[in-house]
Amino acid sequence: MSRTAVILARLVPLTVLPSGVWRTLLGLGFGMGFSPAALQAGDIPGWGSAWAFFLTVLTEALALLTIGLVRPWGEVVPAWVPWLGGRRIPPVAVVVPATAGGLLLIVIWTFAVGRLFVTPVEEFTGGTGWWVLLVSCYLPALLWGPLLLSVTYLYYRANT
Repeated sequence: MSRTAVILARLVPLTVLPSGVWRTLLGLGFGMGFSPAALQAGDIPGWGSAWAFFLTVLTEALALLTIGLVRPWGEVVPAWVPWLGGRRIPPVAVVVPATAGGLLLIVIWTFAVGRLFVTPVEEFTGGTGWWVLLVSCYLPALLWGPLLLSVTYLYYRANT
C-alpha cells in the first residue's frame, strides 16, 4: 500500500479524537459550557454519561477500521479466523461498504457541525469561549468521510 494511503488512514482516528474527548469530559460531568440543568436533563451523570462513553468508543473503533484498508488483514482474512482464514477478501466486499460509509459520514458530520453555525445549541450557556472550543473539537470530524473515501480509492487502485 502506498505511503500516502497509510498516512491518510492513520489520520482518520485522529479526526474524531477531539470530539470524543469533548463527549467524555461531558459524560464525566464537566459542564463544557452547558448549564447544570442541561446536564441533569441529559441524565449526566447517569445513562446520558453511558451514552456519551459508548458513542465515543464506537466512533473511535469505526474510525480505526480505516487502518484495515492499508494493512494485510484488509486484503486477506487472518489465519486465526475459522473456515475463512487465509482467503483473499474480494475488493468489492471492502470498497462498497467503505464508500457508502464515507458518503454517509460526509452527510452526518456536515449536518451535525453545520448545525452549530445555524441553530443555537439548546441549554448551551457557556458563551463564546466554550462555543469556540466545542466547534474546534467537532470541526476535524468533517475530514473523516473525505479521508475514508480517499483511502478507499487508494485501496481499490491497489487491489484491482
